[in-house]
Amino acid sequence: MTVRDDLPDPLSARVEERLAGLSPAEQRVAEYLRSHQQAILLSTAGDLGVLSGTSDATVVRAVKALGYSGLPELKRVVGRYVVGDTNPATRLRERIEQTAGDTAGLLDQVLTESVERLTETRRLLAEPEFTTAVDLLDSAAEVLGFGLGPSELPMQYLVTRLHRLGRRAWSTSATGFRLADDLVRLRAGDVVVLSVPDRLLHDVKTIVEHARSVGARVLLITNSLRPTLGEQADVVLTAVQTVSGLTQEGLAATLVVDCLLAGLARKDPAAVSDQLDLLTALRTALVPRDMRTRWPGRE
Repeated sequence: MTVRDDLPDPLSARVEERLAGLSPAEQRVAEYLRSHQQAILLSTAGDLGVLSGTSDATVVRAVKALGYSGLPELKRVVGRYVVGDTNPATRLRERIEQTAGDTAGLLDQVLTESVERLTETRRLLAEPEFTTAVDLLDSAAEVLGFGLGPSELPMQYLVTRLHRLGRRAWSTSATGFRLADDLVRLRAGDVVVLSVPDRLLHDVKTIVEHARSVGARVLLITNSLRPTLGEQADVVLTAVQTVSGLTQEGLAATLVVDCLLAGLARKDPAAVSDQLDLLTALRTALVPRDMRTRWPGRE
């Protein structure tokens, strides 16, 4: 990993500002964090406690004394400053090599990162924006979900669940000329949901511009594109991205989708119940209850 020389170092500035007010143990943590920012991205509080010669509790206290809500926010801030010069597969391999032979350590790392991502996502989900997003989906004539690669999965999930709520929806992961065939379907009153964590591709800009031109509205689920696309989207919800590659890219976005679906279901519980009854009836018709599957060689 490399450090961005063209950006100010937010952590170092924070340490300089608050170091004198920290306890000796917290100062030791702060100095370590300032000098080893790459290590922050791939470490738990316990890891950083060992590396700094303190404890996980001291690390948490030091991080909060520096003005961060917790380690997840610190990782998010440092992640913008420390840029990976290797691809996610390489970073994942490096982390696995660091925990070679330590299965428990690897399990703790993966699960801890998952919890941290979801905790930070919840902290950043503002209730007014979330309520507006639910209302936006509720008013949609049809919903188009767009995502690429792993980010396509939360959109496919969104569409499947919207169908089960009796809503009209479809998704696409097309790019280039193929995307044009999908965009011509957009109409006024539709809502485009974009699952775009970090990379602002030309296709995404085209989707937003076309949606605005036909009177469709835009809901953006992103990690870092709020400053870039925020003014062009009707609503922006933050889904915190992985910094290590250990956890699935769409984890936080899928959580946000689940929250939106739960909010949408509360809008009309009776209609949702009717739709689920229909779904159950169709499943029963497709696979009758008296059908029995027999294993080969068994009566």
